[in-house]
Amino acid sequence: MAGTTRRPESCVWCGREVPAVGVGRRRRYCRQSCRQRAYEQRASVKGTSIAPDSTVLTAAEAAAAMDRMFEVRCAAEDVATAAAEGASPEELAELCATLVQLARDAERLR
Repeated sequence: MAGTTRRPESCVWCGREVPAVGVGRRRRYCRQSCRQRAYEQRASVKGTSIAPDSTVLTAAEAAAAMDRMFEVRCAAEDVATAAAEGASPEELAELCATLVQLARDAERLR
């Protein structure tokens, strides 16, 4: 794999970008606190019928995730409307940049 670049990985706990390391296993968490929260989550579902790889969200966390997804859909609709109405390339680029940022934010589970 020499000479290839790997795409940034997302933290399996919070969804933020995980810094790449040169050699060895890919990191799964962006920081130690995320690793600790994931451990606590796995320990809390141990011995229950909940799958160990499940992510349990509070009602507030689930609502926040849904709100972020709604923002992504609205931004995508804005891009589609602007394209249909013949918006300038600069305006479309700005709308696309907003859409990409909202999509990145939506990747976070917490």
